Amino acid sequence: MAFTVPLPRTPSDGGVARWYENELGWAAADGSPVRLLTGLRFDVLELPADAGAAVLRRTKTAGPVALMGHRMRLLVAAGSADELPGLLEWLEWGGIALDLTAIGTGGLMTAPPPPGCPGSRGAAVWLRPPVPGREVEPTLPALVPFGRSAAAGGGISPDLVRLVDTVATECHRARLLRTNTPRANTQPLAFS
Repeated sequence: MAFTVPLPRTPSDGGVARWYENELGWAAADGSPVRLLTGLRFDVLELPADAGAAVLRRTKTAGPVALMGHRMRLLVAAGSADELPGLLEWLEWGGIALDLTAIGTGGLMTAPPPPGCPGSRGAAVWLRPPVPGREVEPTLPALVPFGRSAAAGGGISPDLVRLVDTVATECHRARLLRTNTPRANTQPLAFS
């Protein structure tokens, strides 16, 4: 009697976790949907999608950008989440409700399907996907020493301070536009 060995089971995630781990070197948490661990190779700035769309129009951010529902996620250098509160205070955005959060060490981000792979309706999607086969981390916005530009190292992404200032401005504008409806026309729009 010949023994037959069953074929290995395919992961329930369709190989998405394996793609992130093998192609990009990003850690993925077990379970479905696949979630990426933040704080190791990147952190995430999460903001409303309407504000995020304006940020993408205003900057030449080279880092990956994902969309999940009505929230946009900008990938930034690891450690940036810890810097966000101080940067907002220094940029004089402290105390203003911006609907901006940072996900850093110990956090999770729902992983969009790899580029070219179909996803389910309502799932996260890449607007600017990471590119396998090249280092993603050097292109992520990060704090740079005073007097240097982020582009000096060969990257084209803005430094974190400029990105956070742009993100804060667009989050504030989006909040004002959402609250300035014809029925609740209580806030005059005054943009610089």
